[in-house]
Amino acid sequence: MSNYVVSARKYRPTRFSEVVGQEHVSQTLKNALKEDHLAQAFLFCGPRGVGKTTCARILAKALNCQQLTEEHEPCNECPSCTAFNENASLNITELDAASNNSVEHIRTLIDQVRIPPQQGRYRIFIIDEVHMLSLSAFNAFLKTLEEPPAHAVFILATTEKHKILPTILSRCQIYDFKRIAAADIKKQLQYICQQEGIEAEEQALHIIAQKADGALRDALSIFDRISSFSGKKITYRTVIENLHVLDYDYYFQFVEALLTEDLSKVLLLFDEILRAGFEGDLFMQGLATHLRDLLVCKDPATRSLLEAGEELQKRYIEQAQSTPPAFLLSALNIATESELQYKLAKNKRLHIEMALIKMCYILRAKEAAEQSTPTEKKSPELKESQVREPSKPAYAKSNPRQQPPQKPAGQKPETKPKTTTPNTPPPPPPPMPTGRPGTDDILSQIDRAVSEKHRQTRQQNTPITTEMLQTLWDAYLDEINSDLLRNAMRKARLEYKNETLHVLVTSPISQANLQQEIGLIEHLRKATNKPSLRWEIHIDQEAAAKLKEQSRSPKKKTPKEKYLDMLQTNPLIEKLRKELDLQIDPAGSS
Repeated sequence: MSNYVVSARKYRPTRFSEVVGQEHVSQTLKNALKEDHLAQAFLFCGPRGVGKTTCARILAKALNCQQLTEEHEPCNECPSCTAFNENASLNITELDAASNNSVEHIRTLIDQVRIPPQQGRYRIFIIDEVHMLSLSAFNAFLKTLEEPPAHAVFILATTEKHKILPTILSRCQIYDFKRIAAADIKKQLQYICQQEGIEAEEQALHIIAQKADGALRDALSIFDRISSFSGKKITYRTVIENLHVLDYDYYFQFVEALLTEDLSKVLLLFDEILRAGFEGDLFMQGLATHLRDLLVCKDPATRSLLEAGEELQKRYIEQAQSTPPAFLLSALNIATESELQYKLAKNKRLHIEMALIKMCYILRAKEAAEQSTPTEKKSPELKESQVREPSKPAYAKSNPRQQPPQKPAGQKPETKPKTTTPNTPPPPPPPMPTGRPGTDDILSQIDRAVSEKHRQTRQQNTPITTEMLQTLWDAYLDEINSDLLRNAMRKARLEYKNETLHVLVTSPISQANLQQEIGLIEHLRKATNKPSLRWEIHIDQEAAAKLKEQSRSPKKKTPKEKYLDMLQTNPLIEKLRKELDLQIDPAGSS
């Protein structure tokens, strides 16, 4: 049988300084050894393949090492270290909680804890995947974990910290391991290539590091598989073929074709990717990542967020300089939405192709939107009406025979200026860019979406004031048919503060009428484009007190004053007076 050992075991760290990407944990443990401030229970938690069990073994070896180095690392030469390296140490016990998770297993462990070490100072118990213990096993382990013998040290390791009981967590010194950066994994792979005499391209090792997703053990497993296939020379092409990764060059070609609006090339490239065996959602996910990388390369301050080799990074920077930010943002939005809706699509190929077609004409739609902007600036009255003029309520009937409600006596009717004359032709629609056959409908949809987005942005940027809400309030007042509601709205006083509309009324009846008018607040929310707008209806105690005092006043009112008071309560009295041809007592005019 062959003596081949996988890289994950062959190059497993034996000292804290050899642990990759976990310097914060290694330095803390070395300081604890230096100061002799060691806890009786440790908990190492983090993702898989980041060095939890490795650090547990190094710590266990260092605790019983007879001649620690100046850096407080195990010497790997004394009898204790030699026995541990040969898996012959009786002072260190490793337990897999996934297969030893019952109460009986924990009781056996507790019995072993009582036995002092034969050599060295400590007996160390390493329990891997501790979250797999049952609830009864955890409870049986509590007392021993809190007050173990002086010679016992427990090192627990887990990938799912949230599954461990809080009573266990409170008895342990917790160390959180992080995912290993792709640069650190690539550096470790380069070191292994030097030791093994393997020639590897930098970009090939970078792809392996990215595919490992922060787990060094996964990266070493992938490295072994690739080296078995390619021998002593690992190339970028070999890696992407074995890992089924789409070449970066495809994404660069896609962006170039999208910027030049070469729809034929875009569709042919996508067809080539499908024939290569890649799924549409995987391609769209990679394209979204590529657009994100281009976006971070636009600013030198954010280029450090790009995880790529030096040659590939230069290519990203070169393409980012020729790509407008507006295109990147719009295309990234389309790509993410397409990826989310991919599973729901019946025709998945057409779903991705429609997203690519939209991306292909983003710049043309942006130009069409910019051309329509100066026209809006020439007519500020129309722009103001878009913000201030509310839409007609849903319940209002558009009947030309219906007469508007009568205004109270003494109030002049409102006159609205005429916006157009019979001889004035309607304004022509905004010009649409003429593109290739079959794309005009798509462009019009994109143009309408961009225009609607601009309109909503303008409304959102317009600050809401009491005067604006009063204008919308009065406009809604002209459309309603209920006299009681109209009277309550006319007497109400508005105050807008703290993103809440405070409506002050003079009577509980008016308060009840307004609270039942749900369409009013919905109308205000829609007109201001603020769905979170709230209103609170209160009774103005001062105004109500003044009305009550006036009603109790001993001063005798003239018939005309009495008539005006009645008219404010019910405006239909004026209509009744005109139909009956009644006149106010002249004696009351004095």
